[in-house]
Amino acid sequence: MLIGELAARTGLSKDTVRFYEKLGLVTSRRLSSGYRDFAPETVVWLQYVRTAQTLGFSLAEIARHGEELRDAPDTAQALSALFAEKIRVVDARMAELAALRAELTARAGTGCPLRAGD
Repeated sequence: MLIGELAARTGLSKDTVRFYEKLGLVTSRRLSSGYRDFAPETVVWLQYVRTAQTLGFSLAEIARHGEELRDAPDTAQALSALFAEKIRVVDARMAELAALRAELTARAGTGCPLRAGD
């Protein structure tokens, strides 16, 4: 399918599809006319990419794990492992943010909030 049809079927812009291709997230072959030709399963893959982004995965993470997930014999198990790792990252970030919040709260209302506490 041509890039315009792929863009229409996924709700992405042609520029986004080209960007994803540049990152290696999708591949195409060139027709004799020079147009990109994408396989039909690219639609499903791009839907996966968008969902993964919504769940907090970066394009780099998606690219890094994409091939192994497509080739995994038990994709649900592979995804569960990735989700568990992402949850650990989110938990660590939440702890960092809680510590930052506590520090800001301790400094708020002091004479000079940027001066380290004595």
